Amino acid sequence: MVKIGIIQTTSYRNNQEGINSVSKLLMNLGNKGAKLVCLPEQWLRDNQISDFDIEFSDFKDIARDFSMTIIPGAFYTKDKGAIIISAPVIGPTGEIIGRQEKIHPYDYEKNLINPGNEAKVFDTSCRFGVVICYDMVFPNVANTLVKKGAQVLMSPSRIVKRGINPWQMYVQVRSLENRVPILAANVNNYKFGGSSIIVDLVENNKVVTPKVTQLRGESATAKEFTLSKYEQIRKTRYSDSKEFK
Repeated sequence: MVKIGIIQTTSYRNNQEGINSVSKLLMNLGNKGAKLVCLPEQWLRDNQISDFDIEFSDFKDIARDFSMTIIPGAFYTKDKGAIIISAPVIGPTGEIIGRQEKIHPYDYEKNLINPGNEAKVFDTSCRFGVVICYDMVFPNVANTLVKKGAQVLMSPSRIVKRGINPWQMYVQVRSLENRVPILAANVNNYKFGGSSIIVDLVENNKVVTPKVTQLRGESATAKEFTLSKYEQIRKTRYSDSKEFK
């Protein structure tokens, strides 16, 4: 079993205020035994991060102190001169062990960033993949991650208020399609609609339905998962799929 959590952020006057506020939430989750935690996309006031090691030094200390893996969000950054949106992954020893690039730029992002071209699986307290915001719309991203071995999907997102209903539907459908739990974190303020969700699955006489936990305001929550219970229903679902013209 592994306890996995998400944090829903709000607006902060500056990056340090945000880091300080979220650090308290992370430590609270750590005290409750959470081993993997995800934050939203672009939740800091300055969304362009020049050095993840410096900006998230407090989070790195928390990750080490609680043997926790932290996905601190997804942000604009530079890679070999190109601008990308990427989600760093801070491992349980307090070091950044990798990052997932956003594969599908949304709207205006197409003119600003280079898209990623790989769906990566990370392995710490469990095997997980990171689906950044708009990537949730495209079924092949989640499907590729799960077929590569991801046991749970984490989704740093930034969804405006009018987009909350379809976004939550996408998250639940991806969970059902792939028989995998998904934790999707969003920003909650005057523009973005919060409503971060944890999607678990419940099976009753061969019918699988989503069980949704929703966050409100600036908050954090975690849920304990027995990830092995999904393996058989996932195997059955995938074995039923066939190629056709």
